[in-house]
Amino acid sequence: MIHAIKKSAALLTLLAVVACSNSAANQASTDAKAPAQAETTKIVIGSMGADSDIWRYIAKSQAAKDAGLQIEVKDINDGITLNKATAEGQVDVNAFQSWAYFKTFNKTNGDSLAALSTTYLEPMGLYSKKFQDLKALPQGATVAIPNDTANTSRALRLLEEAQLLKLKADFDPVTGTVQDIADNPKKLNIKLVQGASGPRVLGDVDLAAIGNTNALESGLNVTKDALFHEQVGERVINNINILATKKDRANDAALQKLSALYHQPAVDAYIKEHFGGTKLDVNQPISSLN
Repeated sequence: MIHAIKKSAALLTLLAVVACSNSAANQASTDAKAPAQAETTKIVIGSMGADSDIWRYIAKSQAAKDAGLQIEVKDINDGITLNKATAEGQVDVNAFQSWAYFKTFNKTNGDSLAALSTTYLEPMGLYSKKFQDLKALPQGATVAIPNDTANTSRALRLLEEAQLLKLKADFDPVTGTVQDIADNPKKLNIKLVQGASGPRVLGDVDLAAIGNTNALESGLNVTKDALFHEQVGERVINNINILATKKDRANDAALQKLSALYHQPAVDAYIKEHFGGTKLDVNQPISSLN
């Protein structure tokens, strides 16, 4: 009898061990079949003004989550400071500058940045509170234009397109200056001002060339309020906006995903709704800008 009891106990113990082994095996099999946790990459993007708003919208989007990106937007309201922060790795990417501004910065700062992708074109416009037609602009009129190199040349080309002056044949669309004016029939008094102050000085001058970001922030719509503005075409290649990063991160896979997010249909709809059709999507290779 005692022998039978011992035999039964041994059998129960064996069954328990087998059951535990099977349970562990099943759990291991279940774990192996479970989908791996998607990795999330954090990207800090430096921007300013309306661009910051757009990237905050993108940061909250399902597309960003699906791409495995956690996007933090950091406001830095000075272009040179923002580019330097990018070159030093304080931010991963920046979104604010035109192709011309980018090239000018790189030329004077040792090619420390790389362009990732195109984003949009927003036209620069000529605005006035005193006149409703450029033909009414008087002799000796004061015209305010941005004082940073890229936007100085951009404004001068816009004034030429508006037939208010003529530039030298070898005018550089990136680094051209007021010294490159070949003919100034109205004897315009060109006044260099900080780009962001363009809307503020509008009442003190006869005409002002204002970039669209600054115009939007002051309640101006380039397609409705400007007396004249840039049109999409070959002449505006240097004015297409881009994303830029530190030079050694140009091929970073996560940053390439970030670039693609900008051109989502939902983002285009958001831009049209909030920025009055003044930011025109440009989705083309960086190589096409050279």
